[in-house]
Amino acid sequence: MSKARYRSAEWFAREGKYGFLPRSWTKSQGFSSDLLDGRPIIGICNTWSELTSCNRHLRDLAEHVKRGVLMAGGLPLEFPVTSLGEPLMRPTTMMFRNLVSMDVEETIRANPIDGVVLLAGCDKTTPALLMGAASCDIPTIMVSGGPMLNGRFRGRKLGSGTDVFRLDEEYRTGQLDRADLDAAEAAMSRSAGSCMTMGTASTMASIVEAMGMALPMNGTIPAVDSRRAVLAQKSGTRIVEMVQAGITMSQILTRESFENAVRVTGAIGGSTNAVVHLLALAGRLGVEFALDDWDRLGRDIPCLVDLKPAGRFLMEEFFEAGGVPVVMNRIADKLQLNARTVDGRTIGEIIAGAVCYDDDVIRPLERPLTHDGGLMILRGNLAPGGAVLKPAAASPALLQHRGRALVFKDADDLRARIDDPDLDVDADTVLVLQNAGPRGYPGMPEVGSMALPKKLLQQGVTDMVRISDARMSGTAFGTVVLHVTPESAIGGPLALVQTGDIIVLDAAARRVDVELDAAELARRRAELVLRSPHYERGYGRLFVDHVQQADRGVDFDFLVGHSGTPPSKVSF
Repeated sequence: MSKARYRSAEWFAREGKYGFLPRSWTKSQGFSSDLLDGRPIIGICNTWSELTSCNRHLRDLAEHVKRGVLMAGGLPLEFPVTSLGEPLMRPTTMMFRNLVSMDVEETIRANPIDGVVLLAGCDKTTPALLMGAASCDIPTIMVSGGPMLNGRFRGRKLGSGTDVFRLDEEYRTGQLDRADLDAAEAAMSRSAGSCMTMGTASTMASIVEAMGMALPMNGTIPAVDSRRAVLAQKSGTRIVEMVQAGITMSQILTRESFENAVRVTGAIGGSTNAVVHLLALAGRLGVEFALDDWDRLGRDIPCLVDLKPAGRFLMEEFFEAGGVPVVMNRIADKLQLNARTVDGRTIGEIIAGAVCYDDDVIRPLERPLTHDGGLMILRGNLAPGGAVLKPAAASPALLQHRGRALVFKDADDLRARIDDPDLDVDADTVLVLQNAGPRGYPGMPEVGSMALPKKLLQQGVTDMVRISDARMSGTAFGTVVLHVTPESAIGGPLALVQTGDIIVLDAAARRVDVELDAAELARRRAELVLRSPHYERGYGRLFVDHVQQADRGVDFDFLVGHSGTPPSKVSF
């Protein structure tokens, strides 16, 4: 490909001052003329940050990407974007996913970038980077940071997130003292990398691989394993080849790749967060993909990966057993095998020779962890726009349930009352949380897996039906109905539920209803007073004014559809 065909030629191949200035200032970094003479410019989009501990090793990983780019004849230029760290950011990283996507999109569009390598790790960094790059539709490849090493505490394996919930319950009920809890904290997160459970980070890294946007084994190689660095180097080489061949993101992320993602999510017991992220990504690309596709495509998919929170093992074991290619090989008859990948081969070609090295970790089809691994989409008078339930994390006995509602007006109300010994609650009660959706919190936080009342934990209760317009951490577990749409903050039916109402969950029929007739719902709606927005200025105001509901991926309305990288005016 001649240098004139590269997008960066608009900056570096021009005559006169319009080429002089970009070349001169770039040479100030020590680059020789031949590095700017017709080579493809590869952006390395990095979410490294000491505020995002999951991503703290990405600066080193970028060096391996650069090596691969240089080996293939490209020029790598690294750039930062806002990083999203689940443990520290408030009110929730989900509120800032769209902001980061805008950061990525505008940085790519405004600069001489011919192809981009996305370096992501912690939960929302993966969809944010994909969404931003999708809006530009240039050659793109992702390198995930990888999961951290298994946590180990006194002979017990600890899974990030999942065991936090269990340790917290043990502490709240007096089974662990403060010193034990402190020791467990130090033992759980013992290396760089994201959660080593099948949380959102590992789910999204695996989905990226399954959709063909990353090289094989991207989803599972541990963060500190030298093979992660090798994958990064190979990705740097491959992105140059993709630029030379003109392979853009939209050629990889087709309807077929989204179908594969849904089915793989079910087979790995993936996070419910994948629902909103893939819906938003499809919206950016203009791919026909809707909420009900999650149920229809995932309905007959067994969960094969015996991994926390649904199972027993952690990401190290998943990698050693063979990773995502083995899972896809075992459900190959359900997949679109001709889907393209950044690797250059089809999905079918990549997974054809996959070998499983541990059938206890990646189970055979005749011995699944659960027969229903696919995420369920529920509807009913409580969720006319849809709601999500993860059967692999639920208690089978609660998937058909009728119980009295106990309503919490918001997350603060929940925290204030959940451990009250006088709380009027029993094991059959349905916990309902309002005002935790995209606009209501705002940002749709991971508070949907509500803590169980202390008095019930002490009685041995381990699960209850919980319903909200919030999200749930991918590391969480339980019979939890999430993403109720429309949300309560904009007057959805969830806002009309009162303590004492009877709620019916019928997972088999894909229903969630409150036993109130239309007249009573209309009466309550007429009396409903909506809360004022949380923000009056800045990004917060932009968010509440333009965020779409969960069934549309919680993206901004003005970002739907990609605009590519049209020529822009010079600045001097």
